[in-house]
Amino acid sequence: MQIDVNSMKNLDNLCHPVHVLRVAQALAAEAFGAANAFFIINGATGASQAMILSVCKAGDKLIMPRNVHRSAINALIINGAIPVYVDPGENKTLGIPLGMSVEAIEKAILSNPDAKAVFVNNPTYYGVCPNIRQIAKLAHAHGMMLLADEAHGTHFYFGEELPCSAMAAGTDMASVSIHKTGGSLTQSAMLLCAKSVNADYVRQVINLTQTTSASYLLIVSLDIARRNLALNGREMFRKTIQNVTYAQEEINRIGGYYAYDEELVDGDAFYAFDRTKLSIHTRNMGLAGIEVYDLLRDEYGIQIEFGDIGNILAIVTAGDRALEIDRLISALSEIKRLYGGDPTGMLQSEYLSARCRSAAAASVLCRKKALPLSQSVGEICSEFVMCYLPGIPILAPGERITSDIVNYIQYAKEKGCSLTGPQDMKMETLHVVANERP
Repeated sequence: MQIDVNSMKNLDNLCHPVHVLRVAQALAAEAFGAANAFFIINGATGASQAMILSVCKAGDKLIMPRNVHRSAINALIINGAIPVYVDPGENKTLGIPLGMSVEAIEKAILSNPDAKAVFVNNPTYYGVCPNIRQIAKLAHAHGMMLLADEAHGTHFYFGEELPCSAMAAGTDMASVSIHKTGGSLTQSAMLLCAKSVNADYVRQVINLTQTTSASYLLIVSLDIARRNLALNGREMFRKTIQNVTYAQEEINRIGGYYAYDEELVDGDAFYAFDRTKLSIHTRNMGLAGIEVYDLLRDEYGIQIEFGDIGNILAIVTAGDRALEIDRLISALSEIKRLYGGDPTGMLQSEYLSARCRSAAAASVLCRKKALPLSQSVGEICSEFVMCYLPGIPILAPGERITSDIVNYIQYAKEKGCSLTGPQDMKMETLHVVANERP
């Protein structure tokens, strides 16, 4: 509590940094290979929204994959920009969305030459990366900026044998969630900018939504994390990859599980894989990912990152010892023995393509009505529905509700996924746009 200070003169002010914070942000920019770096104390959510608000205004188009975090769509709701969704592709075996092919992005650019920017995930929650270097060249060749959500990619800037970072690829702006894989306190992040970006204008946009009473605990943790990453990052992530590789080999020996790695890379929509991700497919042994997640926590005292309907994700770090890795492997083996079964009848896909009918902002602000979930098919949704984690919307405002989506929501509820977004926290009703039918 003694070091929870405020913006006294000798500590500078995050809204208008002129000395110590200016120096700290300059050091961060150098470490990440950016022209400018901004400390964000509202997570990668705040960084992504500032990034989009800096580039797009009401009515502007933003080319983006549908499997974006809700924060990106929220930015469009705030400023009235229009999403142009690109199908990110899907791995049918795992049922997970991929990272968009260059061909699909080029098609979207040619169909929407007035778009202001292209937005990519680098990586996705599952560790899938697009061909970000080629996408940057493509966007710039058509006069568009490239924006990257790197909420899960801090380590790309400091490790070896990892996918290309956004700044190294020539991206204009990237939101980086340092607290996820970089070691800063939860809620702290950075917004990285290239020379192509007016940093003074970006600072003004950040100040539209960021608090004027920034926490110095969060700010200092970013500075400490930056120093640690710059000095020790290479060794930290070498050890992390070593731990993950060992875990993958042992888990795959159990049978039933599939801990996937670079063998799935196809040079297209699955261009590269984040080798620090311990992503494990569970459906083939008759258990949803969320069921394995719950069993690990409740029966074995092991907390992993998240579980969805077919996969689990464990975040492994250099701080993990062989003991922790072996406990996880042993627990997964026992879960298969005690709870595994027949996968017949289980839902196959994590990703459902969107059918966007109207602008997100218009759908949120319009006249709406509540309908039972089962009676909402065919209507236009006016709110978000998502499983959190990872926070990728199953439904976003402005999208047509289909029977597949309703079935997915009901299945996710039955399996124990944490559904968030709607006004109805029991997820029995949905708010839809009034007087809208196909």
